[in-house]
Amino acid sequence: MALVIAGVILVALYRQSVERSFDERLDVYLKSLVAALVSGDAEGAPMSEPGTLGEPRFALPLSGWYWVVRADPDGATELASPSLAGDVLDLPAASELERTGVVARGGITGPDGEALRYVERLITLSDGRRFSVSVAGNASEVSADVATFGTRVALTLAVFGLGLVLATVLQVRIGLKPLERLRTALHQIRTGETGRLEGLFPREIAPLADELNAVIEQNREVVERARTHVGNLAHALKTPLSVILNEARGRDDAFSDKVAEQAGLMQGQIAHHLDRASIAAQRRMIGVITDVGPALDGLVRVMRRIHEEKGLVFEVATQPGLRFRGERQDLEEMVGNLLDNACKWAAGTVRLRAVGEAPAQAGGRPTVVVTVEDDGPGLPPEKRADAVKRGRRLDESVPGSGLGLAIVTDLAAIYGGSLELGDAPGGGLSAVLRLPAL
Repeated sequence: MALVIAGVILVALYRQSVERSFDERLDVYLKSLVAALVSGDAEGAPMSEPGTLGEPRFALPLSGWYWVVRADPDGATELASPSLAGDVLDLPAASELERTGVVARGGITGPDGEALRYVERLITLSDGRRFSVSVAGNASEVSADVATFGTRVALTLAVFGLGLVLATVLQVRIGLKPLERLRTALHQIRTGETGRLEGLFPREIAPLADELNAVIEQNREVVERARTHVGNLAHALKTPLSVILNEARGRDDAFSDKVAEQAGLMQGQIAHHLDRASIAAQRRMIGVITDVGPALDGLVRVMRRIHEEKGLVFEVATQPGLRFRGERQDLEEMVGNLLDNACKWAAGTVRLRAVGEAPAQAGGRPTVVVTVEDDGPGLPPEKRADAVKRGRRLDESVPGSGLGLAIVTDLAAIYGGSLELGDAPGGGLSAVLRLPAL
């Protein structure tokens, strides 16, 4: 916009200059014409022919350059340039000059329909005769000159504007390069490749990098303090509960049995909530990433040994390069519980799949989808909600504590994921675990 406004101003100033120069040129011709007319001034003598006034176009028919001498006040033409070729100029009445001044200027239409600029002046000879002397020139020369100048100005400013755009693009790309390096460094921290921002940054960016490193260090300190407090609380509560349990078990009465039962429940609840607090603290650590494939392969090997007597067939399919945004032990605990549950109920086959899933909407996060299926008896839909509740065992004939699916649900919720139970294609139970991915 600034260049366009500058271009308009430049063209307007140039037009004023050209018009002023053109009018000055007309003034020179007018003065030459007046000088030629009065040089032979004598009482009663006819005016002498002034000639071409040094401009050959005054002699060319309809050239656009004309001069006229008219008597005042009747307006009769006394002399005219050969370029008029017998035509007349449509000039204002000579009497109007007395009202507007000795010299008049303006624009008129020429005999050939062209636009003219003219200048006119009244003169009085020694014998008292008065004449109006007029000189007109083709104004299209001014318009053509201004148009040519405008085109050149437009091209020049366009090239200049393009250069400014390119310079701005280069300046932004080069100037923001440190921010790109900072973004890459933050990505490396988020993906667990490094623990802090490394590298040299310009003095404008260095304070930001230092502050981010300070935030990362503070985050680690907060997590460590949380872990320490969790450990201290665990030790502080476990010892008194162990004493209560030992004392209650040493007596054989209903009251002692109730105390032992409730103390056992307290131990389970304390362990559960301390574990969740510890996991939540770890979840807030920056840059904790786990490769899914190796973790699942290790779990399958363990399950093969644990349930070796059943002769189960494990079908494993893991998408290469999957990475879970969280601790490895948490992933192993979640998938391990699902695998262990599937192995207990499977008739002969356990299927494990892990794939990546793109975000469902713009700005969302990718997810890791782990599916564990068995070919066992399955679970009716009305019992699936109870299956994920803590301590609920739907079949006492199968060993277990009833905490497995509840632990998976709690851990998945901490990471912002979910666990869904459904029907497997082979008729058994399907457990779909969704977790945040990198």
